[in-house]
Amino acid sequence: MRKLLLLLGFAMAYTCTFAQASQDSAYIRQNYTKMEKYITMRDGKRLFTSIYLPKDQSKKYPILMTRTPYNVGPYGENEYKKTLGQNMLLARDGFIFVYQDVRGRWMSEGDFVDVRPDIENKKGNVTDESSDTYDTIDWLIKNLPNNNGKVGIEGISYPGFYSTASLPNAHPALKAVSPQAPVTDWFMGDDFHHNGAFFVMDAFAFYTNFGVPRPKPITPAQFKNGIKFKESDIYKFYLGLGALPNYKKRYLGDSVKFWDNVMAHPNYDVFWQGMNIRPHLKNITPATMVVGGFFDAEDAFGAQQVFKAIEKQNPATHPNMLVLGPWFHGGWERGDGQFFGDQDFGAKTSEWFRENVELPFFKFYLKGEGEMALPKATIFVSGSNEWHKFNAWPPKNTIEKTLYFHAGGKLSFDAPKAAGSFDEYVSDPNSPVPYQDGIQAQRTREYMLDDQRFAGRRPDVKVYQTDTLKEDITLTGPVMADLFSSTTGTDADYVVKLIDVFPDNYPEPKPNPKKVTMAGYEMLVRGEIFRGKYRNSFEEPEPFIPGKITEIKYHLPDVAHTFRKGHRIMIQVQNSWFPLADRNPQKFEDIYHAKDSDFQKATIRIYHDAQDKSSVKVTVLEN
Repeated sequence: MRKLLLLLGFAMAYTCTFAQASQDSAYIRQNYTKMEKYITMRDGKRLFTSIYLPKDQSKKYPILMTRTPYNVGPYGENEYKKTLGQNMLLARDGFIFVYQDVRGRWMSEGDFVDVRPDIENKKGNVTDESSDTYDTIDWLIKNLPNNNGKVGIEGISYPGFYSTASLPNAHPALKAVSPQAPVTDWFMGDDFHHNGAFFVMDAFAFYTNFGVPRPKPITPAQFKNGIKFKESDIYKFYLGLGALPNYKKRYLGDSVKFWDNVMAHPNYDVFWQGMNIRPHLKNITPATMVVGGFFDAEDAFGAQQVFKAIEKQNPATHPNMLVLGPWFHGGWERGDGQFFGDQDFGAKTSEWFRENVELPFFKFYLKGEGEMALPKATIFVSGSNEWHKFNAWPPKNTIEKTLYFHAGGKLSFDAPKAAGSFDEYVSDPNSPVPYQDGIQAQRTREYMLDDQRFAGRRPDVKVYQTDTLKEDITLTGPVMADLFSSTTGTDADYVVKLIDVFPDNYPEPKPNPKKVTMAGYEMLVRGEIFRGKYRNSFEEPEPFIPGKITEIKYHLPDVAHTFRKGHRIMIQVQNSWFPLADRNPQKFEDIYHAKDSDFQKATIRIYHDAQDKSSVKVTVLEN
């Protein structure tokens, strides 16, 4: 009977979702008129633009635009989107919606450049994404009927990058911009690299389709050149591919130029530096609201770093806001936001955001309606499952504390006093530590907060945990790994994971369709990898000296999580995270041109004594 009720519940939820989608689609057709235009840029190239105008022309409306490399379909003036904006509340409130294929993608003219660098002090007909946005806005406000002269821009992921790129030298009519999970730095922390480690699974899967160039302006229905491959067990599949040069030989050939560019630039050189938008986020005039998810598997880094760059490089009076919730990639615009993975966050966080944050932001800055009561940072703290409003991020009312590793797998805020204490194990790149338990056919989004018990049982993963907590501890802000380690190799990756260990008597969820055992659950709060040869410079890598104790110090993305009384704090340390990140041969070389024979075992030591204190620094929120 219980299973039957559960299935009925799922069926009702699906039926409600389908019914809502049908209502949204009908509303758009009844209340909006669609038109398609080519808008000419300053260099003569034309960008394909899809426009939805409210049929009620009794008043003026602001323009809300999304620029995308993913296509603005459906194409044809009689073919309508099933939803407008990222939030249908906006469509029902009344905006002009504009979607544009960026330069060189789908139906737009010109040549496409990935994460196209911003050009400062442009002259004449020189273009970049900022100028293309400027020229588009200029045409829109001069040609669209009944617009009120105000424009907003929003976008998630790659469209989030185009939102960020609209900010330098913005058009005067651009009043509000919301970069959401924006692609920001493809070497340091978004999508394809984290601290120099290549996120091979995402890069390969993405560019077997996205990276294949179109022959001319076409619609997706006309594009047939994606590279096909099938995975049933990604761990086995990627391990079987071997060294990175094999990917090109077996699948990519000469069809994916960006892959070739990646392979030609193993270090943080001008190629990658030019794609970093952050230095250009100065003298910003539009109001900004940066949105991201703490459990975003693609661009958790981007949201946090764009906000910080704007905050640092602009006057304190500039309206710059940050919203971070317990979300997967784009989860704030999909679903209600209460459940993700095995976790129940106790509230419909996404619905709350759309109603109480996103809609008021655009209504205030584009329509002059309501009040701007949003704080500097609106942050959801998991664990305690509460929204917090801060006047700064990271919050000011915090204290930095250090969690030190000790012998016997202990973790404590007290520094170690022993001499010569270390843990030793063998790291074998031919048997790398999986990033997630079980068998997957593709990279999942749930790994960002999944149970880590599977990893802690391996001999090549070191585990350190506190005693049972006697009171709640809330961490808000930076997390820094500070390891003292040696290796018998000349290179090594390091993965540090911050984990919430649930009590052994923690109750099971009700209902529990996945039959999850929450007693003793080890929830990943934050994990991050670092390619060790970049410990002193991302531009000029250095080998390890075999056997020499070396400090590896790096930031993990910020966190907001309460470790409840009765829980434990755990740190796991390992040297591979496969196939999320590519394998390090543990030999100092250009890994992008490694051979299968280069991958070698190495003996790793993690030190935790009075002199070499391996630790993780955290920021504890004070009441």
